[in-house]
Amino acid sequence: MAARFNCMRGLRGGLFGGLIAAVLAAGCEKSHPAGASLRADASEEAAYSQADTMAQDRTWPRPRSEDRLSERRRMVRTLAEYGIDDPRVLEAMEQVPRHWFVNEPEQPWAYADRPLPIGHGQTISQPFIVAYMTWVLELDADSKVLEIGTGSGYQAAILNEFTPNVYTIEIVAALGRQAQQSFARHGYTTISARIGDGYAGWAEHAPFDAIIVTCAPDDIPEALIEQLKPTGRMVIPVGSVSSVQQLVLVTKGENGVISKRMLMPVRFVPMVEIR
Repeated sequence: MAARFNCMRGLRGGLFGGLIAAVLAAGCEKSHPAGASLRADASEEAAYSQADTMAQDRTWPRPRSEDRLSERRRMVRTLAEYGIDDPRVLEAMEQVPRHWFVNEPEQPWAYADRPLPIGHGQTISQPFIVAYMTWVLELDADSKVLEIGTGSGYQAAILNEFTPNVYTIEIVAALGRQAQQSFARHGYTTISARIGDGYAGWAEHAPFDAIIVTCAPDDIPEALIEQLKPTGRMVIPVGSVSSVQQLVLVTKGENGVISKRMLMPVRFVPMVEIR
């Protein structure tokens, strides 16, 4: 469940372009990401000012490495060409070494914009989808975020760039243990990870300001909606593996009213439930 498979790329058009043009071939999807109005338009100067403010507030441990930094920077330039223009997201993608979360045989492609196998029939998502899903959550240093589907741990490490309050659940025990070991080895001390059923969420730590799901249920689990804080945001792929799935942005109003918005077609592994 935890890791994900998609071969989606976004092509820049305006801020993010308008209409989705999806081409499904050989299990892959390429699309123009929709969502130009997910954030209010802001000048580049204001955005970087916000990034500077965030940087000053980041006081929790965030591991750093110079290894393969030039490759990370090339990856970030590619993401910017695809339309990821939030400086905080680009900074996070540059700072987190993706090769820490990639198996040895796949190391040559650690910074390619493609999914990679991580074992147990699962994959680490391509950098574009990691960046895009992070972007739509609108995180800040006070956000409490729940991830369903730890996989290799890479997405959780990206989330940890924004907030120390990261909770992540993995149903495949071997992958969950491996991710926990990676967090400990590299110094991600504020990520809380456990092995369990993502359908149930993590009620002990609810409500969450943001929830990110990296596997596709047929329908959005009610427990996750309940655990989303009023004014919170959830990004989740929805649909069966035999059909075109949709990446959905779920928002909860202050009065608890739920709104859903389709963002783009995607392809993820199915979300598995413990029975």
